[in-house]
Amino acid sequence: MDKIRLNDKYQNLWRDNIRYYVVTGGRGSSKSFTVMIFIATLLMQKGHKVLSTRYTLTAASKSIIPEFLEKIDLLGWQDYFKVTQNEIICLPTGSSIIFSGIKTSSGNQTAALKSLQGVSTFILDEAEELLDEKTFDTIDLSVRENKVQNRTILILNPTTKEHWIYERFFESKGVEAGFNGVIDDVCYIHTTYLDNIENLSPSFVKSVELMKENRPEKYKHQILGGWLNKAEGVIYNNWSIGEFDESLPITFGADFGFVQDPSTLIKVGIDSKRMKIYLHELTYKKGMSTQDLDQEYKRHAGVNLIVADSAEPRLISELKASGRNIVGVKKGAGSIVEGIKLIQDYELVVTSESVNLVKELNNYTWHDKGTKPNDNFNHLCDSFRYAITHALADVNKGKYFIY
Repeated sequence: MDKIRLNDKYQNLWRDNIRYYVVTGGRGSSKSFTVMIFIATLLMQKGHKVLSTRYTLTAASKSIIPEFLEKIDLLGWQDYFKVTQNEIICLPTGSSIIFSGIKTSSGNQTAALKSLQGVSTFILDEAEELLDEKTFDTIDLSVRENKVQNRTILILNPTTKEHWIYERFFESKGVEAGFNGVIDDVCYIHTTYLDNIENLSPSFVKSVELMKENRPEKYKHQILGGWLNKAEGVIYNNWSIGEFDESLPITFGADFGFVQDPSTLIKVGIDSKRMKIYLHELTYKKGMSTQDLDQEYKRHAGVNLIVADSAEPRLISELKASGRNIVGVKKGAGSIVEGIKLIQDYELVVTSESVNLVKELNNYTWHDKGTKPNDNFNHLCDSFRYAITHALADVNKGKYFIY
C-alpha cells in the first residue's frame, strides 16, 4: 500500500472489534475509494466473503467491478485476483466479494441476498437510497459467520434527518453529524473534499468554491455532507405551524395501509376566502384491521365525511356498512399533479401535534419536476389531497380530480 496515501480518519476501518461502520461525506471525499481499498486488503486474508450491494445496480460487470479492479491495480495485486460476472475471488486466500443490487428489474431480491451462505462483511453503498430499514435488517442479520469478524459498512451522502439511518445511528445515540470516532459498536467516519483535496482536479475545487459562495445550503449538503431538515425539491413549501381553525367546515381524508405502509386519517378545514387550509394529523398506524379502522374513524370523524383512496372498494363498503360516512375518491388522468397544483395555491397551516405530517411535508418530493411525485413520504399528503380536491371539486367545476 505504499503507492496509496489514505486519510487518517479511515484508520478505524482496519480495527477488528467493530460491527457497524457508517461512512458519510460529500462529493469528492474519497468514501467509496477508501472502503474499496480496505476490502481489497481484507480479501488478502483467508475466510472472508464480502457482499457489496447498492439499492439499484445494473450490470456489475460494467459498473462497480471495473471500479474495484482499478483499486486492485493501484495496489499492484492484479495477478492475485480472478474475475467472474458478479464476483471477484482472491486466488491465494480463496476470499471473495460478490456484487449485487437489492432492487432489480424482476423485483426486490432481499430474500436471495439473505440466503447467501458464509457472508462475513456486508457493504451498502449509496445507502441513502434504501428507505426500508426492514430490508437492511434482513440482510444485516444474515451476516453471522463465526470464524472471522463480521462487519456491516454503510456508505452514503447524507440526506434528510427523517431517514432511518440518521434516526438509528445518529439521533437515537446522541451522535452529532460529522463526528469521527467509535460509540457503542459503531464506527463513524466523516470526510469532505477538503480531506482529499490533493487528489482532486483544480476545476472541481473551483466549481465547489463557486457553489460555496453562490449556493451555501447546497454546498453544505452536497459537498460537506450535511444532513438536511428538508429535502431538495419538496412539493409543498406553502406551509407553517399553527392552530387549527375549528370554526370551518370539516372534511377528513384517509389512506389505507398496505403491508408496511401506515393507514392514515387527517382532519381538513378549508378557508376559501383567505385561501388557507388547516391540517391536523389524527392517525398514522401500521397493521390496522377493518375493525381497527372503523373504531378509529368513529372516534375521530363521527358522522363527518371521510374521503378515502378508492383502490379498496370492498373495504369502503364494509366501513359504510358499519355506519361510517365514507366515500371513495374520483380518479382522472393527470389528477395527482392537478390536485397538487390546486393545493399549492393555498397556505397550509399544520398543527404542532402533526409530527408525521411535518416529516412528509419535508420529504415529499418530485420524481420528475412538475409531472410526477416520488411514491414515498406521501401517506398523509395523499390523504389531505383526497379531502381537499373532493371538497373543492364543485367550486372548480370538476377540473380537479383525485387519483
